[in-house]
Amino acid sequence: MSLRILVAEDETIIRLDLRSLLENAGFEVCAEARDGVEAVALARSEQPDLAILDVKMPKLVGIEAARRILDERPLPIVMLTAYGQEELVARAIEAGVFGYLVKPFRETDLPPAIETARARHEELAALREEAESLADALAARKAIERAKGLLMAKEGLSEADAFARLRKASQVSGKPLKVVAEAVVATLDA
Repeated sequence: MSLRILVAEDETIIRLDLRSLLENAGFEVCAEARDGVEAVALARSEQPDLAILDVKMPKLVGIEAARRILDERPLPIVMLTAYGQEELVARAIEAGVFGYLVKPFRETDLPPAIETARARHEELAALREEAESLADALAARKAIERAKGLLMAKEGLSEADAFARLRKASQVSGKPLKVVAEAVVATLDA
């Protein structure tokens, strides 16, 4: 499957050149934008796998376009910057951009910039997933501990017996232990 790329560049010659270089490198250009507003709309409608955005575009600068795109859907973004726009790179990083190409760029610059952006995006996605998983585990643990404490206090059970009761209720009901614990807390913590 070919990587689908959105290209946003206001200078027609650079945009067409970029399209040609990307297609020669085996990528599919699924959409082309001439300004930042169009880039945001095309990212929404075309659902590209990656976007390459020029930093300076009419209507909406590339960094703000990147921020809006990423607010709606995380995807790797490579920014095109002209030589001497280093101060914009820091702002682009804050917006969540993963790669850069400095104009003028060569065909050989494209694949590494794209692969770097994809790899960094995948790392971040994995970290987010892990953080969500850890947060879920912590929430479940808190609910179970709270339910055990309530069963111990209200039913006079030992910690082991309180946990055994929760586990048995989970098995009998077919519901996750966290759900059973939350129901116990809701019932007994009145």
